[in-house]
Amino acid sequence: MNSELNGFRHKSLRVGDVKIHAVVGGDGPPLVLLHGWPQTWWEWRRIMPVLAEHHTVVALDLRGAGHSDCPQSGYDKASLAEDAHGAMAVLGFSRYAVCGHDIGAMVALALAFTHRESVTRVAVLDAPMPGWSQWEANFADPMVWHFAFHMKRDLPERLIYGREFDYVSTFFADRTFNHGALPVEEVEIYARSMAQPGNTRGGLEWYRAFPVDHANALDWKRSPLTIPVLALGGDHRWGPKIVAMLEEFAGDVSGGSIRDCGHWMAEERPAETADALLKFFAQ
Repeated sequence: MNSELNGFRHKSLRVGDVKIHAVVGGDGPPLVLLHGWPQTWWEWRRIMPVLAEHHTVVALDLRGAGHSDCPQSGYDKASLAEDAHGAMAVLGFSRYAVCGHDIGAMVALALAFTHRESVTRVAVLDAPMPGWSQWEANFADPMVWHFAFHMKRDLPERLIYGREFDYVSTFFADRTFNHGALPVEEVEIYARSMAQPGNTRGGLEWYRAFPVDHANALDWKRSPLTIPVLALGGDHRWGPKIVAMLEEFAGDVSGGSIRDCGHWMAEERPAETADALLKFFAQ
C-alpha cells in the first residue's frame, strides 16, 4: 500500500542532532500534527486533505518512529516537543497550532507549556496525561497494561522482534470500536515501520520516559495554560474523562466525546474528528 498523499510533500528536516521527517501541504495558518504509538504521520491521512483546505498542515514522525531518527536518548515529552518546535522553525513558522493523539497528545501538551510564545491553540486527542491527578492510579486500568510492559528495558524489543504485525494488529483491535476503519493492509504499514531498525526501541523509549514526563508535568501545571485547549476522545475510550483531565492543566478547555469511536479517532471517525478540529482552530 502506497503511503503517499496527493498534494503533500515529504521533507527531511535537520533539527539539532536529529533528522525529523515531515509531510507538509495546504495553505493557511500552520498546524502541526503529532501521532501516537504504534503509528506514524500516516495516522492523519484521512483528515489531512480536509485540514489543508484551511491550514498549512505539518504532520511529523516523532523521534523514534517512521522516517525520523532513532537516537539513544531524548524521548521524554519535553525533548520530543523541542523536536517539533525545531521542525516548525526550520519550516519558517514561529507561531502555530498543535494537535496530538495518544503519545503525540502528551507531546502537544508539553509543547504548549514549554513554548507558550509559539503555540496558539492545542488539541489533545484521546490520551491520559502525565501530571494528571489520576495518572498513577490509571496504571491499574487493564487497557493500559502495555505502559508497564513498554517501560521494561530490553525485554519487549526481544519479544516483539519478528512479530510486529501480530503485536500491532492485536493492539489496534483491542482499542477499536469501528473495526472496519483499519483494514489489514493499513495495519501492515505501521507494522513495517515498527520493524525498521531502531523504531521498536524508539517507540518504547517514549514510555520509559514517563517518570520524567510526570515530574515535569506536575511542575508545569502550577502555571496553567491560558490558550484554548480542545480535549477530545472516543466515547468508548478517553472521551468521558478527557475534559476534566485537561482542566487540571488549562483554564479554557472545551471538547468531549465523539460517538461510536474507540481510541483511533482520525481513522475511526475522520469526518467528525476533522470537523471538530476545524471548528476549534477557526475560532
